[in-house]
Amino acid sequence: MSDYFGKDVPKLGFGLMRLPKKGVVTDIEQTKKMVDLFLEAGFTYFDTAFVYPGSETAIRKALVERYPRDSYTLCTKINAFMLAPTEKAAKNQFYTSLERTGAGYFDYYLLHAFMENNYKKYDKFHLWDFVKEQKEKGLVKHFGFSYHAGPELLDQILTEHPEVDFIQLQINYADWENPSVSSRANYEVARKHGKSIVVMEPVKGGTLAKPPKEVRKLFDEYNPDMSYASWAIRFVASLDGIITVLSGMSDIAQMKDNISYMKDFKPLNEDEQRIIQEAQRILGHSSTIPCTACHYCVEGCPENIKIPDIFSAMNKQLGNGQTDEAQKAYAEAAADGSPASECIGCKQCERACPQHLKITEYLKQAEEMFE
Repeated sequence: MSDYFGKDVPKLGFGLMRLPKKGVVTDIEQTKKMVDLFLEAGFTYFDTAFVYPGSETAIRKALVERYPRDSYTLCTKINAFMLAPTEKAAKNQFYTSLERTGAGYFDYYLLHAFMENNYKKYDKFHLWDFVKEQKEKGLVKHFGFSYHAGPELLDQILTEHPEVDFIQLQINYADWENPSVSSRANYEVARKHGKSIVVMEPVKGGTLAKPPKEVRKLFDEYNPDMSYASWAIRFVASLDGIITVLSGMSDIAQMKDNISYMKDFKPLNEDEQRIIQEAQRILGHSSTIPCTACHYCVEGCPENIKIPDIFSAMNKQLGNGQTDEAQKAYAEAAADGSPASECIGCKQCERACPQHLKITEYLKQAEEMFE
């Protein structure tokens, strides 16, 4: 554990973006059990957002109404470009989040998902000053922003806003040198400015829990008892300046696995670091699509194409050579939405994508692969 803001924060955080489902709604009873396991193991950090469907309400039922307020820390986010057509609508997200969660205040609060094409909206809507006002009132304890762009802009924002307490960055071993994500470069900029970091997407939307065959072989040869997700989470938790590492756990099995190696966290040793470097080399030549399944691209798709599900199907073939499984997964994705060939090339999805993926090109590839 490390001391940040005068309070010890365990290295594992519970990301509430991908909670278990019962049909199309959140499985509250399973979420309660996961919350219980998490807190019993000594972890305290919960992360949600205004735009995560049902998440803030679920955590009120599973956590806030069942545990003393000082037994956990809660983070949520304000979003200036999704569900926020006006400044008033954006600011109202804060009050709605307070009502949904019933938390009374937020230990951590973030301006959500800065990208090249949206960060100026936070200035336009005066959200920096608004959040600072909430901090002065005691309704926010620590504030910062989450970020999905390059190191130059990050350096600019941190220079203009040295008052932020922390930032949230996408860091994982697969994207450490990926120019479209810039994990290493962004990490180094944050540390240069003396900012502590909450890590998101350490398992890359779950893809590093099932890495390509060559990487699995590498990990298994060293320790067959370690889950593939554990390599990813321990990699980022071993970095300096990390407040906590968010894991978007979707069931009790994932929760138990994460607790098993993070309750008594041990940083990567030299042998493990070398193995991660070899995995990075392998992944540098991988043809898989670096989609984290955040689903921001789906929200406004006029053809209702299930883009993350299609990319997941593609990766079964591209990364693991699972041709039959890939075809089956694609058929399911197309049945629930539209096939890749229905893409009209409007590129709404590309403007919303935090990973800056060339989605329309990948959809053409999917059409060629499966249709």
